Amino acid sequence: MIKIRKYKESDARALWAIFYHTIRNVNIRDYSQAQVEAWAPDNFDPEVWQRKMNSIAPFVAEIDGDIVGYTDLQENGLIDHFFCHHEHQGKGIGRSLMEHVLNVGKQQGIYKFYSEVSITARPFYERLGFKVVQEQTVEVRGQKLRNFVMEIFS
Repeated sequence: MIKIRKYKESDARALWAIFYHTIRNVNIRDYSQAQVEAWAPDNFDPEVWQRKMNSIAPFVAEIDGDIVGYTDLQENGLIDHFFCHHEHQGKGIGRSLMEHVLNVGKQQGIYKFYSEVSITARPFYERLGFKVVQEQTVEVRGQKLRNFVMEIFS
């Protein structure tokens, strides 16, 4: 059973591992080695990551006490991070996280949700009803990555 809970500071290391390994093992299907290395570098400062996680205060998905995914929701409807463990994809974790975020958002009066979505994640977002607003190229540590601004209205 998938349990979704609020983030605690001690989760940051596990969330980095999910971020890193998902990008390196899943997103590599749609991005070059240089792009995934820029996106999820080997030498990223853990203190910078800790501050980022503390600032976005994500929701954490667990199965049997193991962290298997996370996402966040900002006050303006931005879903900044959305990652499922690379060994647990296709098990309903992403859907559970997204349903949780949309429900929390509705309770907070958010009616428009949006995210900058990777090529890899676009089909998942589309299955949940998100629409592409704009294709864009972003630069990350000297690499240009293509992604999509996607949105959904509740």
